[in-house]
Amino acid sequence: MIPCPPQTRHPASLCAAVLAGLCLLLGGCLSSPPAPPVQGAAAVPSVPPQERLAAVRAAAGGEDNELSVHPLRDPMVEDLRAQAERALAAGDAAAAAAALDQAIALVPEDPSVLQERAEAALLQADYAQAEKLARRAFDLGSRVGPLCRRHWATIEQSRLARNEDINARSARAQLDGCTVAGVIRM
Repeated sequence: MIPCPPQTRHPASLCAAVLAGLCLLLGGCLSSPPAPPVQGAAAVPSVPPQERLAAVRAAAGGEDNELSVHPLRDPMVEDLRAQAERALAAGDAAAAAAALDQAIALVPEDPSVLQERAEAALLQADYAQAEKLARRAFDLGSRVGPLCRRHWATIEQSRLARNEDINARSARAQLDGCTVAGVIRM
């Protein structure tokens, strides 16, 4: 027990009451429950990168009634793209990314190669890089068709992986705008 200073005019019981109150206050602080979790800090869903890539490829669709332009390619670039595809089939996203980086060095403004590299980044869980590459591919490429949908689906998946739901919905709206009905021939 802590003695009250002798010069005080208060009775000892008042000092004892003040000390008891302080002890209760400090005891309450020590046994308080943990703070509640911060609102709005939702956990990022754990979707495997392979599922994100599958969603991107599914968004491209397989419709034969759309115009899809495929430029002539340099044989060396085609070899690197094939090497990347084999690496992806073997589950080696790093080797695929390296092959596609070499292809980009040869054709830095090819939207298809940039998109393939974005998809490799998606598999590597490098979501910021995936979005950056897909945006660059979109800026250089067609504004409609399967490749356009792959660009925006990659951006959407990258944003979802980073828990940017509002921005992901914006990308989804852009993705939906990539589809244009083809010419019906009779």
